[in-house]
This record gives sequence, C-alpha cells and structure tokens, in this order.
Amino acid sequence: MAHRIYDNFYLSNEVEDQFNSHLNLQQFCTTDNSLVGTAGMLRKINRYKATDGTEKLGMGEGNTKSIEVSYTEEEYRILLAQNRFEYYDEQEMTDPMLVPVGVRHMGTDMFNTVNADIYTEYNKATQVVPVTTFDFASFADAQSVLNLENLEGVTVFAFVCAADMADIRKALKDDLKYVEAFAKNGYIGTVAGVNLYTKKDATPGTIILATKEAVTIFNKKGTEVEQPPRDSGDANIRKNTILSRKYYLTALTDERYAVKIFKGTATLTTDTTVTEGKTYYKKVGNGYVVGTPTTNPKTEGFYEIK
Repeated sequence: MAHRIYDNFYLSNEVEDQFNSHLNLQQFCTTDNSLVGTAGMLRKINRYKATDGTEKLGMGEGNTKSIEVSYTEEEYRILLAQNRFEYYDEQEMTDPMLVPVGVRHMGTDMFNTVNADIYTEYNKATQVVPVTTFDFASFADAQSVLNLENLEGVTVFAFVCAADMADIRKALKDDLKYVEAFAKNGYIGTVAGVNLYTKKDATPGTIILATKEAVTIFNKKGTEVEQPPRDSGDANIRKNTILSRKYYLTALTDERYAVKIFKGTATLTTDTTVTEGKTYYKKVGNGYVVGTPTTNPKTEGFYEIK
C-alpha cells in the first residue's frame, strides 16, 4: 500500500484524468431499480427477437407467414462491485489532497466498472450490418434493421471510438449534422437520425447502434460508501479504510434494438453441413442476424461474414 506523498510546498494539486471513458452509458440504458437478492444469486432474463413477415400480395392472396416473436432465456448473476481505499493519519496530515483524490477515484473506478459491463452487453448484439466504409448509407441501413415504425420519442444512438470517428467525419462531411438538443458529453453529431457519441475505449472497427430498450441495468441500491470504525490493530497504527460498493447487473434484454456496424463482406455460405463453432447469419432487411441452421446452411440460405 504505497501512496506517493508530497510536502505541501511542492504539491501542485493537479489530479490526472483517470476516466477510461467520460461517456456515462447508464443514460443509454433502461433502468430498473427493483433488483432484490444478494451477490451471486441468479436472475433469469428473457432476450427477445422477431422474424420478418411482410409480403407483397395480389388480389385474393393472403399472407403465407406471420411475424413471430421468440425469446431465449438467459441467466445472469447479481454482481457486487466493491473497492477499498486505505490510508494512514500521517499521510493525510502530510498531503491533504490524498483522501479527496482517493475517494474521487473510488467513484471513477466504480463508474468505469459499470460502464464496461453495459458496453459488454451492447457488444452481444446479434444483428449486424457489414460495410465497406462508415458512410451515410451504413447508418441508414443499420437503423432500418431496428424496424422502428414510430420514431416519435425514440432516440437512436451509436458508440464510436475516436479513430473511427475521424474516418466518419471525413466520409460524411456535410452529412454530419449537429443537433443542439443532444448536446451531451461525447456527442459529436447526427447522421441519418442517429446520434453519434465518441467512446474512447470502444472497440475499434465496430460501431454499436441501438436504442435504450436494448440494455437494462438492474439496481438494488445506489452506490454506498462506508468507513468502518478502526479496530484495535488499525487504531494502533493509525490506519483508515473507506469502502464503496454497488449491487447491480446489466443485461441485453431486447436484441431487436441493437445493431453492430463493422467493415466486412457477407457471402452465401457453401457449407452443406453445420460447422461447429462457426457463426452463420440470415438476411434481415438491409442487414443480417445471427441464426442457427437446421441441417444444411447452404440450402437454407445462410451467410458468412468476413
């Protein structure tokens, strides 16, 4: 437990930026504060998807298929995220910034931990749009995969790493519009109705496009901070401990509302039998969705994406 202590005379009181990403992903989730239970307990969550069913009909014809909604049951464990900060009385007396900086980073570290879990769930999106470049058409195609009929009150957003954002700006030019109503941390512009946000630790080469209905964060309580009383041993050496903890879990609760955009090419598979471990895709509108062939991927019209 080594803290770097300075005499106040030399202390500049400059605190290094410690955030992995300033973009608070909780604003892009559905929040459910009804979580009950203890850390490690299982919670079963249904993940929904739907099939296409629109057909072009002539006089006297009717639909031969229907839109079908199905779900897979996923199991998640309630998480307890906790961190600890320890310091000695002499350290605090030597450097008055020690405790404020330590406590501040407890919150920063907790923020980064929850953010990482939220982003992990968005990365589980099964709907994809392979593109050759991140241009206007790629965002329009990805938004169409969401199959949203009523856009009133719906906000579609996308997470982009800084390097990819530079490519987007160069490709879009005047197509990238700035909407003042979405002036939030990380927001850089809107294209094809999609609000783009820079997330500096996002996966390079992959853009996550979604609505907040895709991922839910279940909270048992807000973050709590505790400073336990010193026992005789800690009191003897003047040692202090501060704890912060949060009970939560994050889940991709509706995969219909999340799409991955990445550079790649989709081609019809030549596999006549299912290859274990290979990911197959079905064509869905202007994109693709992960699917499971029954017996023959080629005759069933499945694709591979490279």
